[in-house]
Amino acid sequence: MSSNIRIGCASGFWGDTAMSVPALVHSGNIDYLVFDYLSEITMSILAKAKQKSPDMGYTPDFVHSAMAPNLHAIKEKKIRVVANAGGINPHACADALRAVAKKQNLDFKIAVVTGDDLLPQLDLMKSLNIKDMDKGFPVPENIHSMNAYLGAGPVAKALDLGADIVITGRCVDSAVVLGPLISKFKWSLNDLDKLAMGSLAGHLLECGAQSAGGIHTDWHLIKDWHNMGFPIAECQENGEFTVSKPPNTGGMVTVGTVSEQLVYEIGDPANYALPDVLCDFTNVKLTQVRENEVLVQGAKGKCPTDYYKVSATFGDGFRATAVCPVVGPRASEKAIITAKSILQRSENVFKLYGLKGFRQTHLEVLGAEQNYGKNAINKNSREVVMWIAVHHDKKEAISLFSKEIAAASTGGAPGFTTLIGGRPKASPILRLFSFLYPKNKVEIQITCEGKTEKYISEPIKAANASPAAEFKKVPLTKGTNTYRLEELAYTRSGDKGDTNNIGICFTNLNLSTGIYSLANT
Repeated sequence: MSSNIRIGCASGFWGDTAMSVPALVHSGNIDYLVFDYLSEITMSILAKAKQKSPDMGYTPDFVHSAMAPNLHAIKEKKIRVVANAGGINPHACADALRAVAKKQNLDFKIAVVTGDDLLPQLDLMKSLNIKDMDKGFPVPENIHSMNAYLGAGPVAKALDLGADIVITGRCVDSAVVLGPLISKFKWSLNDLDKLAMGSLAGHLLECGAQSAGGIHTDWHLIKDWHNMGFPIAECQENGEFTVSKPPNTGGMVTVGTVSEQLVYEIGDPANYALPDVLCDFTNVKLTQVRENEVLVQGAKGKCPTDYYKVSATFGDGFRATAVCPVVGPRASEKAIITAKSILQRSENVFKLYGLKGFRQTHLEVLGAEQNYGKNAINKNSREVVMWIAVHHDKKEAISLFSKEIAAASTGGAPGFTTLIGGRPKASPILRLFSFLYPKNKVEIQITCEGKTEKYISEPIKAANASPAAEFKKVPLTKGTNTYRLEELAYTRSGDKGDTNNIGICFTNLNLSTGIYSLANT
């Protein structure tokens, strides 16, 4: 009997497909089913939901769409579940799941990890003169949520306590995979190379279908988009693992698809910071061992920092977006003239009400290839879409803008058709405030079967970390040939806060092989 464990990830975000769970549960032969639901904006949305109802603040999709229809199969196959579906209110999530299970005459041992929510410490944060780690501004007034990115240790402890299902609030995405590995293989938090490999397994699984061909550079090779497979990591005690997907599902798992996810949002590939370990991915080796199965080796670990990253969200005014098709000769020119007139007329109305102008506006003509700049080919389409986005401190101003759009139908250039979705409504803008906070100031608790205990991490000595091999950066050879990037490399874009992150992985090239990460704020 193999001592390896198989972990399948069924969700990359709140709103992912409900079809992933049945495929993983019924044909994935998995030991653990994990879910990643949370982003910075999701935390703020959940905080708002909890303000409206104290029983909300978690992701209800986890309870009602992912778990409820599959509980009997999960129980029968003895699959253990880890999910950060708790959001702002993990205990309410656990209670809702218990209620659903009870209706099906099923009993699960559910553990809850808390301590990430630091909003009760907001006044203390302000007194400490904390600054945003990227832009240096102080703690904003209108904070909606404030959560530390916890690590995998508490998840592992909850599983050690015998939990069938572990529900957390905010934790790093990879922790839902690393936690089961620490628990199963009894890894020490000083086994830094193993923690790095386990974190890499989590990183490759955390975005759902992306490792299995979702938004792949070579998208034209993908089959059965309607039945996309979700990734499975089969992990060994030494940290090495393979990535695959359930049989008879769409997509594909190749060195290319895994490479793209490897470089997703990692910033510096030699120093990918997580609460449990600082990861060096520069010498990771990917090998296609069979169809739809890739072997992953070579991640190295270094001592983590003494700080958690904390992400807070705050309100920053209101926005609205208006979208309208414009048709006929010189459609692009008409769309630009019409949009500019709407913006100017709106600000004229603002003056009548004593309001300031827009804080920010965005005007784009879809179909005129504006994003291609000087490389645009078709600038004169007879059918385009006028897209206007506006930002203002006052909700009242957004409402006035919304009313002024319709006037273009009789007082603007011809070709203005219907507003898609009707007149836009004001929606709040949420911004990110990120900072580092000492781990010893964060109290983590684990509640299981009605008993709550404080989580205490073992001290990290870094005794078992291996030195990373030297990573050689080979310059590209000079020449006169021109290539599209997709012909030379696998790429993946993402974001961390307000930083656009573009990962590039060159493979099978004589000119160089390596992993690179470009950031542009």
